[in-house]
Amino acid sequence: MILLQQSRKILMTGILILVLTITTACGGSNVAQLDRPTSAPAIGRDVAYAQLERGNTPSGQSFGNWVVQTSQGLIKDAYVRDNNKLGVVISSEVRPNDVRPLAKSLVQGFRKNFPNQDLTVLIYAPDKKLIVTAKYDTQTSQVQYT
Repeated sequence: MILLQQSRKILMTGILILVLTITTACGGSNVAQLDRPTSAPAIGRDVAYAQLERGNTPSGQSFGNWVVQTSQGLIKDAYVRDNNKLGVVISSEVRPNDVRPLAKSLVQGFRKNFPNQDLTVLIYAPDKKLIVTAKYDTQTSQVQYT
């Protein structure tokens, strides 16, 4: 029974990585580069909580929603700030060995939607402790993990 559960978790993680890679490679939603935040939204009655939580720009909001929806439950929450920083909270179903491939896949999708800029992807454990930071440098086209 435990073997079956472990196999299911491995399979779901692999499917998530495959889905993120394919959808970003096959023309996921392109985001205009001109969609930059002009000012931080004021927190009040006029701003929905989910809007603050997923992104501080419309394109960031959209991408954050897309990440959570396509993850099939492996990513519990996501946020995009200033169109260059993506933070995700993974579920307990993601194995430690799958975190770095997941980060790489997220960097690829994030880079496609927000091109020509340095990007940061932060992956948090279910208890919201930071476990991996992936930084993409446009000049070297390299990803640095910390």
